[in-house]
Amino acid sequence: MSAATAPRGAGTSLQFALPPLGLGTAPLGGLFEEVAEQDAADTLRAAAQAGIGYFDTAPRYGHGQAEDRLGRLLAPAGVTDPVISTKTGWLLRPRADGSGTDVVADWSERGIRASLESSLERLGRSFVDILYLHDPDDYAEQVRAEAYAAVRRLRDEGLVRAIGFGMNHCAPLAEYVAGYEVDVVLIAGRFSLLDHDAMDTLLPLCAQRGTAVVVGGVFNTGLLADPSDGAMFNYRPVPARELARARRCQEICADFGVPLPAAAVQFPYLHPAVTSVVVGCRSAAEVAANAGAARLPIPGELWERLADEGFVPRQLLP
Repeated sequence: MSAATAPRGAGTSLQFALPPLGLGTAPLGGLFEEVAEQDAADTLRAAAQAGIGYFDTAPRYGHGQAEDRLGRLLAPAGVTDPVISTKTGWLLRPRADGSGTDVVADWSERGIRASLESSLERLGRSFVDILYLHDPDDYAEQVRAEAYAAVRRLRDEGLVRAIGFGMNHCAPLAEYVAGYEVDVVLIAGRFSLLDHDAMDTLLPLCAQRGTAVVVGGVFNTGLLADPSDGAMFNYRPVPARELARARRCQEICADFGVPLPAAAVQFPYLHPAVTSVVVGCRSAAEVAANAGAARLPIPGELWERLADEGFVPRQLLP
C-alpha cells in the first residue's frame, strides 16, 4: 500500500487495531459459484502469507458455510490472532424435512443471541471482534425496540468487542450512525471509483462521530476488477453506461502504468474516516492479486487525472 493512500482513519472509537486490508468471505460461502474445500483452504493460506489479518463473514454466506470454513481452516492456514467480524439479524432455521436451512429475519434479543451463539460455534471462538447488524433496511423499528440494545449487551458481556451496522445503502446507514452509539460500520458498493454516494452524508458523519468505516464492494461486484462485456455491476449485468465509465477509468490508469484494480482497492483510503477495505476472494490467486493491488504505489498525478474526469471527488485530494 502506498504511503499516499495509507489509511488515515485512526481517530475512531475502536478499542483495537483493525487491519487496513480484510478478506471478505462471501465467495467462500458460494456466492455466484461454489468454491471447493481445497480452494478455500488455499485462499486462507494465501491470506496468511499476504499478511491479511482481518476476515469478514456472516451466517448468510452459504448458510453458515463461510463461518464454518473460517473456523476449521484459519489456524491450519497459519493465521494467528485474526480479527473477525460476523453479522446478525438473520437466523438459519432447519427445514422440517431435513433438506437444509432457510434464512429468516429475527431481530429479537433472543434471535440475536441465538445467531451469535451459532456463529461462535461454527467459528470455534468464544468471542468475535465485530458484530454487525446485517441489512436492517426494513427493520428500523425492531432495531430500536430490541436489536441494538441486544448487541450492546453482548458487547458489555465480552462476547463481541465492537458493534455496528453492515449495509449496502448509505442513507439508512447514516441514520443509524446518527441515532445510535456505533463503533464501526461496513458500507458495501457505495464508495468506489464509480459510486460516491457515501460522500454525501455517511462518511462526513462517521468522521465527525469517530465511527470507524470498513468499505466493501470496491469492485462493484466485479466491474472494476475486469470491465469486460460480461461483467457484473452491483450484482446485475453491467449497463452500457457503467461499462463505458469503467473502461475509461481503466484507460486513465493505464496511462500511469497502474492496473485498474489497484486504483479501485486504494481509492477508499483517500477518505480519513475509512479504516479498512474488505475484498472478497475465492482463490489464492485472487488474494495475491488484491494484496498486490493494495501495496502498489500510486502517483498523486493519477488521482488528479481521475478527479478531473469525475472518478475521484476532488475534496479528497491533498
